[in-house]
Amino acid sequence: MRHRIRMIGLDLDGTLLNDKKELTPRTKRALELAISEGITVLVATGRPWKGVPEELRNFPGMRYALTSNGARIIDTSDESLVEEHLLPPEDAKKALEICRKYDTLQEIYFDGQGYAPADKMQQVQKYHKNPNMWEYMRKTRIPVDDIFALLDQENRGLDKVQALFADMEERKKAWKDLEVAGGLELAGSLSYNIEINAAGVNKGTGLVRLGKRLGITREEIMAFGDGDNDTAMLRKVGVGIAMGNSEEQAKAAADYITLTNEEEGVAHVIEKLVLRGGRAC
Repeated sequence: MRHRIRMIGLDLDGTLLNDKKELTPRTKRALELAISEGITVLVATGRPWKGVPEELRNFPGMRYALTSNGARIIDTSDESLVEEHLLPPEDAKKALEICRKYDTLQEIYFDGQGYAPADKMQQVQKYHKNPNMWEYMRKTRIPVDDIFALLDQENRGLDKVQALFADMEERKKAWKDLEVAGGLELAGSLSYNIEINAAGVNKGTGLVRLGKRLGITREEIMAFGDGDNDTAMLRKVGVGIAMGNSEEQAKAAADYITLTNEEEGVAHVIEKLVLRGGRAC
């Protein structure tokens, strides 16, 4: 049976982009065709807005972007806010204090921009296990001397906190510490990171809320993802698609499993199941 899809939410890393962080010509064409058929297509990412590739920030017809796991939904036509659900500064400080007990590169996001300690950024390869992310981090983060000082200076809600861990056992301990602290939404898009949002903030809630604004029901929303921070989204939308390279919890949350990101799994599903003239499922 064919699904009537009116919105498609797309995780980036490990999903829409290949392992070189590229949008392939076939995938780009599939998105263009979906948009031409009146489908609302948007990125649904843990990245801050300034960390979304320029090609996607300026993609013709892609009117919205869900960033920082749903903390900030952007109208891309003028970069204005549609919705924001910010992490209170006292909760951010609590999370940072827990994470700094361990060997981590910590980040904070304000207004769609990521900030990270300058000394840790010089060692990004120690914390980011994927070499394809090193240059991305250097290009999209603003280095600062002290993120605690920046947090105190701003003294306002922020999009998200992230910690990248050098040691995976320390990551497990930090996760437990953060759970005990309470009042935080925890996710891990990578096996070596922890993403921290305000309680209740996740991609799934954000997509459903945006759909409601646009008169699109939950059942009419399709979403693609591969990581732990995608599981709520894959469960909450009408049709959740996990990539073939997904973590097991993402696969368990999905309605369907497609090809890997290297095999252009997003394009495969859109062509076969969404576009007019595609094969019904």
